Amino acid sequence: MSTHPPARFLDRTTPPHIITLVLLAGVSAMNMSVFLPSLPSISEDLNAEYGVVQLSVSAYLACTAVLQVLIGPISDKLGRRPVMIVALGVFVLASLGCYFAQTIEVFLFFRMLQAVVAVGMVLSRAIVRDMFPQNEAASMIGYVTMGMSLVPMIAPSIGGALDTLFGWRATFLFLVFVGLGLMWLAWRDQGETNSTAGMSFREQVIEYPELFRSPRFWGYAWAAAFSSGTFFAFLGGAPYVATEVYNQPVAMTGFFLGMPAIGYAFGNFLSGRFSVRKGINWMIMAGCILQMLGLGASLAVGYAGFSGAWLFFGFVTFVGLGNGLVLPNANAGLLSVRPHLAGTASGIGGAIMIGGGAVLAAYAGAMLEGGNGAFPLKWIMFLSSVAAFGCILYVLYRTRAIQES
Repeated sequence: MSTHPPARFLDRTTPPHIITLVLLAGVSAMNMSVFLPSLPSISEDLNAEYGVVQLSVSAYLACTAVLQVLIGPISDKLGRRPVMIVALGVFVLASLGCYFAQTIEVFLFFRMLQAVVAVGMVLSRAIVRDMFPQNEAASMIGYVTMGMSLVPMIAPSIGGALDTLFGWRATFLFLVFVGLGLMWLAWRDQGETNSTAGMSFREQVIEYPELFRSPRFWGYAWAAAFSSGTFFAFLGGAPYVATEVYNQPVAMTGFFLGMPAIGYAFGNFLSGRFSVRKGINWMIMAGCILQMLGLGASLAVGYAGFSGAWLFFGFVTFVGLGNGLVLPNANAGLLSVRPHLAGTASGIGGAIMIGGGAVLAAYAGAMLEGGNGAFPLKWIMFLSSVAAFGCILYVLYRTRAIQES
């Protein structure tokens, strides 16, 4: 049962409406993927090697990871609402900086500053956990991220179209207007949900060991990290695979990059529908198995001699489907280990997830330059899915041990 009054849209005396949470979480996903079709254009316009421009993905993810560690405790201290509004303001300024950048160094600086928009992803989860108990929170996170999943489904296509029509800078001007609109929405609709706001940083730090000593927290966090790692590796390597391996134009590259979101939307729908009934551990297990099956099949088909852009990106929908089942439930699990530190747990869990993603994205980009087609990327994604499966097995072991003790 919710402990907060029902949300009323555009009424900041009540919790934020689910539409607001979807949009605030969605801008984080949009900012991560909307400009990906433009990487070759940025490389050419700013006279930079592709590997350097690719830092706008991997280094951006690393900055996001660091910020998530800070965002959680700050929002536990100051509240969710003011942190969200200030972060969106910084995001608007950073997007303007990317738009006007004339050198790769300036572009990368403001691109890293854009990482502050990760606040939307972190706090949307924490807000849901403020309002609902564990299984119901998993269901609500599933519905929020199901709506959010529409964003990465269409964002690369939007970026590809803007690049084709107006050049790559138009994508960042588009993000400026998106950020301004969401600042207004957060101001009007996002009521405060953190009833424990006011805890000092010292008090939070004292309680950290309680969170860190929980094996289940780490199990859920790493299950989410390795499961999402399949997608972040995809982000790091798929633009290269689409353009260099399969010779796809910018517009089609944007379309293909959105394909994992098809599976992600369906997976989040299933999480919203079944998490309360089946429980979060069952849902995570199912998601990991589906990821391994899909990526394993992609490898098998490739070694059998079948290849092509539609075949490669079609199998990647299993990555989205698995993440749609794993992430809402794993996040609800790690947030529920110590509910009074939900913001901190969300930030640290997100940092582990995004930090691991940054490593895999950079590694995927480096491995693909060896000239072995799409196979290095396929292997990285498959092995990451296997590691996620191992983590949820560990959580199940710990849960059974607690129940028997």
